[in-house]
Amino acid sequence: MSNGQLQTLKTKTPEEGFNLAVKLAQKGIAVTQPSEEIRKVLRPVYSRNADSLIATSQVVAIHFQTVAFANNYWN
Repeated sequence: MSNGQLQTLKTKTPEEGFNLAVKLAQKGIAVTQPSEEIRKVLRPVYSRNADSLIATSQVVAIHFQTVAFANNYWN
């Protein structure tokens, strides 16, 4: 992402693709809750909640699936 803008889903490796998936998930949170102050208040709550952590993993996995498809699964 350059200047906060998504330029492409293309990555050289699956590891870069996973990192992009994590960034996409993080950006989604920032768009959903634009207040960094509120996110900082909420973080201790959800970071200790197993259901929240599982949901976060699911979001990253969905983004990774999308990135992998865009990269033809890195043949």
